[in-house]
Amino acid sequence: MICARCHHFAAAPGATLCHRCLGDSPEPAPVFGSTPGLWLRSPVGLGWAAAVLLGTVVAADLFALWADFLQYDATGALAEGETGAAAFRRADRADELLTVAAGAQAVSLVACVIVYLCWFQRVRANAQVFDPLGHRKSPGWAIGGWFVPVVNLWYPRRITLDIWDASSPWGTTRSHTLVNTWWALWLASLFADRVGTTGYADDTEGAAQVRDGALRMMLSDSLDIAAAVLAIALVLRLTRMQHEKAMAGTAPAGL
Repeated sequence: MICARCHHFAAAPGATLCHRCLGDSPEPAPVFGSTPGLWLRSPVGLGWAAAVLLGTVVAADLFALWADFLQYDATGALAEGETGAAAFRRADRADELLTVAAGAQAVSLVACVIVYLCWFQRVRANAQVFDPLGHRKSPGWAIGGWFVPVVNLWYPRRITLDIWDASSPWGTTRSHTLVNTWWALWLASLFADRVGTTGYADDTEGAAQVRDGALRMMLSDSLDIAAAVLAIALVLRLTRMQHEKAMAGTAPAGL
């Protein structure tokens, strides 16, 4: 199994530490792979941090969903002919809550993206150690693939699948259902967000149009919540897979 202290080298026979950590040898052999300059690094801390921040994204989206509903309700009443100071106060309060929700979503998303990409780069490097030849995209695409237009619609999924396969237990292949479902929801949420925000930009004059825009944003936020929940499951599952594979040690003979 892998050294319990450094997580870089194979543990010495009958011990939980490698020869270097035990002080027996200055040059132990790496436990996995043959890629120069790469070694296993634990993804557990970054994985939990990414999962927690994804949880904050879910919380912000839930708050935004509530604000969307309030605006939908308030503008719906105005569109149906309700008048009076109370009706306009409800609409103003919904607008204020939407502004707060948009700020919360932006802050939580930026923090989540930074930590998630750090985690993603870590598991990509570990996957290279597990299986140096099992990757169709170079390591740089683990970050760049999210930001380059057009290719960001499929490169991150392809890289995630390669990481998933390299991190699966020796001699087995795990289903890609979680990865594919998460990616489908992620793309759907991006599309819904684009439609929702475009609708708000184009339809700002009448209460009925604003109500329709609020409905579109409710759909967008709902899809984003679903995608974030599956992203949490993906992060935790992949982190656990890599940890368990590292602790299992080198591939059995014959693989």
